[in-house]
Amino acid sequence: MLTKDRLRQDDLELLRLLASGLPADAVARRLGLSGRTIRRRTRAICDQLGVRTQIEAVVWAVRRGLL
Repeated sequence: MLTKDRLRQDDLELLRLLASGLPADAVARRLGLSGRTIRRRTRAICDQLGVRTQIEAVVWAVRRGLL
């Protein structure tokens, strides 16, 4: 199990794309996944980090120099 101090590279890529302003469906197309998968993975990242929104997850990663 990953801790909040260690996100997987694919999670960071997902956050990087969200940080660029792309909506979930556009991120899904770029990564070759479904929109539902992106929303599910984003929710899992938020849960792992203890934040409520994808914006908070992006800010968390930026503040730690991960993005």
